[in-house]
Amino acid sequence: MSAYIIAHLEQVDMGADIIRYVESIDATLAPFGGRFLVHGDPIEVLEDRLEGDIIIVEFPDIERARQWYASPAYRTILPLRTRNAKGAVVLVPGVSADHKATDILR
Repeated sequence: MSAYIIAHLEQVDMGADIIRYVESIDATLAPFGGRFLVHGDPIEVLEDRLEGDIIIVEFPDIERARQWYASPAYRTILPLRTRNAKGAVVLVPGVSADHKATDILR
């Protein structure tokens, strides 16, 4: 089952460190099958309010997502982002193709 790392970055200082981070992250994702689904494009807020950028990275499964986040390659570049961007980053499991909303009631 796919898993997703979702980041809501509310504030980003788009300087040299973030540019290095962006230039380096794809190489860290590849060994774990990670790929961007959403990467900071303008969002359309339909309810309430939300400011900042949304990033969604898909992985084949939750274990590979965890392995990527803990990998030496990613840990090396992570400070480039954390020193220059504020926001939440979460790991969430996906659901099966036949998932229905009522499945959570079981």
